[in-house]
Amino acid sequence: MNRRSANIALASSLLAAFALMSVPATAQDSGKEKCFGVALKGQNDCAAGAGTTCAGTSKVDYQGNAWKYVPKGTCTTMKLPGDRMGSLEALARDVPKA
Repeated sequence: MNRRSANIALASSLLAAFALMSVPATAQDSGKEKCFGVALKGQNDCAAGAGTTCAGTSKVDYQGNAWKYVPKGTCTTMKLPGDRMGSLEALARDVPKA
């Protein structure tokens, strides 16, 4: 690999890393927070537990270990079916068996 190719590869890697870092910050800057247990099946923004890859991978409605971005200050006041509530931390409820 010549020097020019190495520089291009390094620059591309750095740009990709910066792009990935900015995604969560954008959501937080826009007045949103992560709210666990409020997403419908397959509509989570991320973190759906073992065996899942991230966004859109929750297996059941209101899965406790999957989160969705919601407007800041609304997570813990959301009322959901079955007396469920949103949480700022992962929940053990409605988590499918592995």
